[in-house]
Amino acid sequence: MSSFMGVDLFGSGPHRFEMQPQGQHVVPLGLVAGDPSLPGAASFGDRQLRVGVRGRLVASSASGLQALRDAIGAKARQSAGKGVLADGRGRSWPGMALIEYAEQGPPDHGRAHSIAYHATFGELA
Repeated sequence: MSSFMGVDLFGSGPHRFEMQPQGQHVVPLGLVAGDPSLPGAASFGDRQLRVGVRGRLVASSASGLQALRDAIGAKARQSAGKGVLADGRGRSWPGMALIEYAEQGPPDHGRAHSIAYHATFGELA
């Protein structure tokens, strides 16, 4: 079971974890100096770890779907919400915070009620 802070936020429907860009944080020197004609770039350290979760929340009723949406939204609004993000397949990331949650499109209604989403987790200083 995948989870964040011990809570299964994503298990209602299909979802996948994705590592976001890693490596050095490279910035054009022209941007740093305020002169776009200046060539080159400089490294300013490592990028902060970011892990995305992309999936679909699924419930048997509109109110059930809203409860799932509210649970993720509440975690995104918690300013002190750091914990372990686990993908359910043996990989986990400690000290993560839910830094962004976005829904893609309106909810679908049929035999099941669902909505696509993307959540971004990261290490915050």
